[in-house]
Amino acid sequence: MVFQRPSLDPKLTVLENLIHHGMFYGMSGGELRRASETMAERLGLGDRMAARIETLSGGLQRRVELAKALLPGPGLLIFDEPSTGLDPGARRMLWEDLQALRDEQGVTIVLTTHFLEEADRCDRIGILATGKMIAEGKPGELKRSVGGDVIVVQTSQPDEVAAALQENLGLDAEMVDGDVRITSDRAKELVADVYRACGDLADSVSIGRPTLEDVFVAHTGQRFVVGGDDA
Repeated sequence: MVFQRPSLDPKLTVLENLIHHGMFYGMSGGELRRASETMAERLGLGDRMAARIETLSGGLQRRVELAKALLPGPGLLIFDEPSTGLDPGARRMLWEDLQALRDEQGVTIVLTTHFLEEADRCDRIGILATGKMIAEGKPGELKRSVGGDVIVVQTSQPDEVAAALQENLGLDAEMVDGDVRITSDRAKELVADVYRACGDLADSVSIGRPTLEDVFVAHTGQRFVVGGDDA
């Protein structure tokens, strides 16, 4: 298991942290040292073995956490928001490491995340809201379940826009956090009509394929907000 907050000893080196962890699993001596060095090399830490953890970047510390978790050769890894606190480059490298573990070593990875683009990389996902599982399945299947492409009208007058769309086009729109949304398998044909029907009431009109946020909206009626009460 890899926790959200680092569980490394900042005063010890990379090698010392790995050896200390391996001892909990009955590993010892030359076997443990060789396994630690091999795992560090595999994750691009070979030249950092003598570096203290406190001198490493957040991304490299995450790699040490990953090496530590992999040392005993598990078939299952559980992560609690593994990319929290990482910059975009470090997040990308972490996900490359995770995908390599899945594809090349057959490791099953279970993780939690507040980043929908990360969830989109997974084979299967479950979406939680207010402590309940509201959707579960493959990302592509969940997005297709929305029922069509999504037109979003950004406006300061959502009630008036929704009324105009109903009166002029017979469309039932949803109001989500101030935006007006229409989901339809005819969205490409409708977008120009929606723009004309809204007139000066619309600040912008956009169209896009369904995303995991659209799945969240379809099930909760609210946008996905990181750190929000419903996310």
